[in-house]
Amino acid sequence: MRVMVMIQGTGADEAKIGPTEEMLAAMGAYNERLVKAGIMLDGQGLRPTSDGARVVFEGGTTSVVDGPFTEAKELIAGYWIWQVRSLEEAVEWARRCPADPGGLRQVLEIRPIFEMDDFGEEYTPELRARDERLAAEIKAQHPGA
Repeated sequence: MRVMVMIQGTGADEAKIGPTEEMLAAMGAYNERLVKAGIMLDGQGLRPTSDGARVVFEGGTTSVVDGPFTEAKELIAGYWIWQVRSLEEAVEWARRCPADPGGLRQVLEIRPIFEMDDFGEEYTPELRARDERLAAEIKAQHPGA
């Protein structure tokens, strides 16, 4: 099963968290262990919310809110995509993640990714064919990704 592991922080902590050499080295070593175990498919840290935007859909309208999102209780600071046998295996790998040396609260949220077969009969052969075609197009557009 594939899972997304989201690294959460808070808007108030965002300015306090910087990629120190110590933390980059610890995360690099952790990522090496994930890769050697065949777990890690992808993973990236995200730039601060001050560099981002939110697109909000509500009541039939669309609005854009520019960052930073300092009022947010939870922000996604980074993510991994892992291939694991079970949620329990993902939890065990997450428990090994290096913690912030400054003691800031960190949360890793683990969520299984829907696979095509999870949708049952609602996922018609036509929908499956479309998604397979789109996946092939993406792969052709980004061969090294």
